Amino acid sequence: MRPEPIRRSDKGRRERVIEQVTTNPDWKLLFPVDGDMLNERDGDIRDGRLHIIVSIEAPDGSLLRVNGVSAQREEDGIYKAPVSLDGYRNAIVVTEEVSGRSESLEVIWLKQASSKYRLSLDDNIWCLKDIAENAHVYRSIFENPYLALYKEAHDTYGTKVHINIYYQTEGFDLSQMPDKFKEEWKANAHWLRLTFHAMQNDPDKPYIAAPAEEVIRDCERVTSEIIRFAGKELLDPVTTIHWGEATRESCRALRKLGFRGLAGYFRFGDGKPIVSYYLDDEQTAHLAKRDFWKDRSEDLVFIKIDAVLDKLDVEQIVPELDRLKESPHESGFIELLIHEQYFYPFYRGYQPEYRNKIMTAAKWASENGYEPSFLSEIGLFE
Repeated sequence: MRPEPIRRSDKGRRERVIEQVTTNPDWKLLFPVDGDMLNERDGDIRDGRLHIIVSIEAPDGSLLRVNGVSAQREEDGIYKAPVSLDGYRNAIVVTEEVSGRSESLEVIWLKQASSKYRLSLDDNIWCLKDIAENAHVYRSIFENPYLALYKEAHDTYGTKVHINIYYQTEGFDLSQMPDKFKEEWKANAHWLRLTFHAMQNDPDKPYIAAPAEEVIRDCERVTSEIIRFAGKELLDPVTTIHWGEATRESCRALRKLGFRGLAGYFRFGDGKPIVSYYLDDEQTAHLAKRDFWKDRSEDLVFIKIDAVLDKLDVEQIVPELDRLKESPHESGFIELLIHEQYFYPFYRGYQPEYRNKIMTAAKWASENGYEPSFLSEIGLFE
């Protein structure tokens, strides 16, 4: 877009503006960024559209337009402009009039992702070992005390539970899992899911540098067994890889296997991203403050885990969830996580309040208007 003609009275001012923009033409989009997945808490809904404010860091005197609308300087170095979103995918184009530089991005409006929550479980295998060892006694998978707890949460609060499982542990692997209970698994698929987590618990961070072929092999072994003993109805296009670390190539391979979303912490440890797959510092820091972000180059959605219940004392759970509820960019979808091993008295890290943690979190969600949902049910992957 060409700048407006310079009036004589404005000539000196415009020359200074042109000089400033020419010597320092760079800007940075602060919000949203390419791949952001937005809901009504990121703006407000009017006339069937989501209205948001685009925020740009740029040199004073910049002449910016956003989708053709002039951006206004709100404070030193910050420009803002309103944009209306009306579909799942929405294009935003930022243009600097003098330099001619233009930048395009795509953001997604999630119309069904607010006031929802999911409970996911990591490191699961012992419950399956118990069911296999007691298949001659158990008449139901919910005679297993661990699964019984989650059925109680579902029956009481409607909680939907996503279980990420290993292929093997000491003295047991999934090939030993009987298909005796397959129909029962399938009958509970409306609130219960099973997906690949890793081959086994050890070593730590098994896929942080593993070749894609190894991830494919392990994933296919677990998935084929799930289909055999529980049914394809229990599968889901989302999982959490053990330790949340994997190369871009491995994540790309998982996408080809049908996974469309990966959950992680998206935090920093010792100054580096942790439990963040292959995302870089800037991507990790951005996602740490949001519910979801899509890497459009890989067609993969990353899901931020909001609260790890086994890392919180019971009395910390409600205050932490209250805090999340007040955070506009984190409160749309609440992602809860807990690990299996802390349920068992024989485990060195046993947590006697394990059941109480689950029920406290589920009760909070119910009382605060959060509806249980799988990620595949909220329009995340249209």
